[in-house]
Amino acid sequence: MSRIGENPITIEEGVQVSIEKNIVTISGDGKELKISLPEHITVEVKDNVVQVSRDNEDKQSKSVHGTIRMLISNAIYGIKHGFEKRLELVGVGYRARMEGTTLVMSLGWNHPVKRESPEGISIEVPEETKIILKGYDKQKLGEFAAKIRSIRKPEPYKGKGIRYEGEYIRRKSSKSGVGA
Repeated sequence: MSRIGENPITIEEGVQVSIEKNIVTISGDGKELKISLPEHITVEVKDNVVQVSRDNEDKQSKSVHGTIRMLISNAIYGIKHGFEKRLELVGVGYRARMEGTTLVMSLGWNHPVKRESPEGISIEVPEETKIILKGYDKQKLGEFAAKIRSIRKPEPYKGKGIRYEGEYIRRKSSKSGVGA
């Protein structure tokens, strides 16, 4: 039994949820997200409450039940409030700046690294070493943040690189004293 999947989702004010065949559409404030449903999952909307249920008890239905419920819940929250990811640049000379909608980063190479902002995601650079990503689609936002982080992952010796704010980097001792 999925404990998460059984919980009802309350629809917040200003958000509309509609169901057509196997697609749940969540919209509001000019934003729209679509979630496709697997075969054995059904979604009902009654009195500003969304209820997700499954038709049978096979393993696939059970494993997807809670996931679909959380996807719908995150979409409703994202349309109303939005999500945010914060990144830090750690290292000598590591800087970021905006040129229009393009994020330009200096990461210790002889060329700057440029990343264009995808649709639905806004980028802010309040300081040279901080990047704030905002968007209403949690999955798309997390994927874009991971792509930026993968450009220069934090290394374990000095901790230089791009990291999520508050992320702990496990440090290693240097290799210089091993042979003595």
